[in-house]
Amino acid sequence: MKQFFRKITHWELWNFYVLYFPLGPVWLWYCLRSWSLWYFSSSNPTIAFGGFEGEGKKEMYDQLPPNLVPRTIFIKHDWPFEEVKNRITTAGFSFPFIVKPDIGMKGILFRKIDNEERLIKYHERIPVEYIVQDLVDLPVEVSVFYYRYPSERKGVVSGFIHKELLQVVGDGQSTLKQLIENHPRAKYRMEEMEYRHGHRFNRVMPEGEVFYLSYAGNHNRGAHFTNLHKEIDEDLCNVFDDVSHYTDKFYYGRYDIKTTSIEDLKQGKNFQILEFNGCGAEPNHIYDCGMSIWQAYGVILHHWKVLYQISRYNHKNGIPYWSFRKGWNHLRASSRHFKMLEKFD
Repeated sequence: MKQFFRKITHWELWNFYVLYFPLGPVWLWYCLRSWSLWYFSSSNPTIAFGGFEGEGKKEMYDQLPPNLVPRTIFIKHDWPFEEVKNRITTAGFSFPFIVKPDIGMKGILFRKIDNEERLIKYHERIPVEYIVQDLVDLPVEVSVFYYRYPSERKGVVSGFIHKELLQVVGDGQSTLKQLIENHPRAKYRMEEMEYRHGHRFNRVMPEGEVFYLSYAGNHNRGAHFTNLHKEIDEDLCNVFDDVSHYTDKFYYGRYDIKTTSIEDLKQGKNFQILEFNGCGAEPNHIYDCGMSIWQAYGVILHHWKVLYQISRYNHKNGIPYWSFRKGWNHLRASSRHFKMLEKFD
């Protein structure tokens, strides 16, 4: 009952469709003005469906400056394990590293691999192509929401947040289970925590030891966000103007980043882009940052308006919207794909 009441009174915990339902007429209005249900598909022309859903990480990484992307290789799920092992060794990887589906979302099947045994289990379980990627061991994780009108050289950083991964800290007396039960967010995810960490529940955590309950830095996986809007300045905007001009085709989306410090990021050094999420990305600075639901709706509607304007401009300049059939088939395939991944997560 307490958990149910908390979900009712904290809009950040609402189901996605419940949260967005009141804004549906606005989205439909943009579809009508564009004469296309998929008006957003022209927003980022070099990403499938504009990056709304179902795009692969490979196509995204290929369009980012290579020095800003963690070392990454792609693995077919039906390869013999010996071939997987050889490719990983040849590429120079050593444990630990990160694995995740090439086409994924919300941290589904995102794992840190510490040894060969865990890699074998992951490879035997995952039903789709996945990536092996360096574990970026930089202390600060942030998200930057950026958009740029195609007719302009300068863009806007509209959102900037710090992410704290879902974690507990040992006190030398409590078991992992007890620490989770006393954690303000993890305690509401006990079923998930037992599934992932139940075999460690009785372990007494040494004092000061940090144990990450999830390595996925997103709201869906329990990460905590702190709004850094006061840190947005011209230096930060210049960094992402440069990135967006690398292919000159990134106009709207969110960068997920690890860096040594905020100041280093502003100077364009010592950071790695973990992912770029296109027009389907939420402006996640609405979450866990003290906004009322009305303020959050204002932020969402502003970004939808920008998305419409960018997409409309690109369409008028020769970038077609996806046809109804193409978009519908893409969404159906994407839905089947993610439902399958959730079964294996």
